[in-house]
Amino acid sequence: MYYAMPVIFILGIVAIALEDIIKVNKSATALFICITLWLMLVFGSQDILLERQNPDFLQFVKQTELENLPVKDQIVRYLTEKAFVPHLGDVAQTLFFVMCSLLIVNIVDKHGGFMAISRSLRTENKRKLLWMVGLSSFFFSALLDNLAAAIVLIAILRKLVPDHTDRMKYASIIILAANAGGSWSPIGDVTTLLLWTGGNITAWHQISHLFLPALANLLVPLIIADFWLFKKGTKLRQSSNLTADDIYVERIPNRSRIIIFWIGISSLAFVPVFQTITHLPAFMCVLIGLV
Repeated sequence: MYYAMPVIFILGIVAIALEDIIKVNKSATALFICITLWLMLVFGSQDILLERQNPDFLQFVKQTELENLPVKDQIVRYLTEKAFVPHLGDVAQTLFFVMCSLLIVNIVDKHGGFMAISRSLRTENKRKLLWMVGLSSFFFSALLDNLAAAIVLIAILRKLVPDHTDRMKYASIIILAANAGGSWSPIGDVTTLLLWTGGNITAWHQISHLFLPALANLLVPLIIADFWLFKKGTKLRQSSNLTADDIYVERIPNRSRIIIFWIGISSLAFVPVFQTITHLPAFMCVLIGLV
């Protein structure tokens, strides 16, 4: 059972990577791996914890004065209090943070906050627009997280660039820039968020050490795309009116849209500062911004 657990984990990761081939949703695969590994830990706990003399388990039994209880009860208490509940809390913190962040992005979008950005990106020069969307995606992904930034900017791009071929070129740069930008911010990606909330890295250490490499990862494809994707002086084939999909958004004054946009962005940008000062979980700051 002990050696089978990493095998199941690796097979599950491979299944997630091959989602399009096996036609099984990655979320379903991840949940199946999670439940299977916990069941294997429960049924193989005698071997994993006792026969292998797990030091964490032995220390837990001594500290909590459970030595007089039956072995089965000791194992159950350890798995629930020391293993399952702390892991569940860590995952819940990350889940709350991501859900609240996406909800803030959705609120800003529904109230026309991103329309101000779309108007500032409006240009007929293809090369200029390439740099504008690339840099916007790079910095937005550090605040909104790379997935949300990519979704928002591609949605804006659909109104700026009606031509499908040109839009796919810009979308590729947005994805590259979002991944580069999300790597240097503690809230820019789920992986960096887990490392930061787990105490493995600090916000300042990550920003100071990864900003320049991340910027290089953005500039290299941008420079290549600037020379190869679009010729100098070429303009967009057609323009599109920047109108909101919702009639309600059109009734919101432009000043209010800008205020909503900056409130949403500020609430996300303030998260590392809030966590450093208060030492409370990061999702608490996002909840304040959401309110």
